[in-house]
Amino acid sequence: CTPNFVDVQGVYSADLGVGPNADFDGNLRGADMSGERITITGKIYDGAGGLVTDAMVETWQTDAKGQYPAADAAFSGWARQACDLTTGVFTFQTIKPGCIATSTDRQSPHVSIWIVARGINLGLHTRIYFADEDNSADPVLALIEPSRRQTLIASQQGGAYVFNVRLQGENETVFFDL
Repeated sequence: CTPNFVDVQGVYSADLGVGPNADFDGNLRGADMSGERITITGKIYDGAGGLVTDAMVETWQTDAKGQYPAADAAFSGWARQACDLTTGVFTFQTIKPGCIATSTDRQSPHVSIWIVARGINLGLHTRIYFADEDNSADPVLALIEPSRRQTLIASQQGGAYVFNVRLQGENETVFFDL
């Protein structure tokens, strides 16, 4: 059996139209959408500290009221963005998600992300939490070692939330096995 291109590269291949520079829109914000408008930007680093410029990042989140699927018709809650091939930057224009209340707890506002790239056979799942929110009671963060929680928290810098992903090594981002 001889492996073909898709066997080697996975579903993240130029042949399937999901490669770098594909025309994906990282803008989740509709003109009539309610909620605080925010920008999330970041980069992905490999285990040696080098930029991963051929990654694709997918996001999904609640609307400003914490509802899935979004009750706000102007807001899809989902986007996909390829990293810039030169700078490695990904950027999403969105709204700040609301808290998710259940019958037993409350999850802090967060954005779920999924990352695929060359060499990543299965997509990586993680979350983006916000430094300016009270994350102390979040049941998912509570499951993570306190010293590692900071790898899931975006900081505000220059009008945007910055969330850098480290695939391996020191300060490796926490990934979830879903």
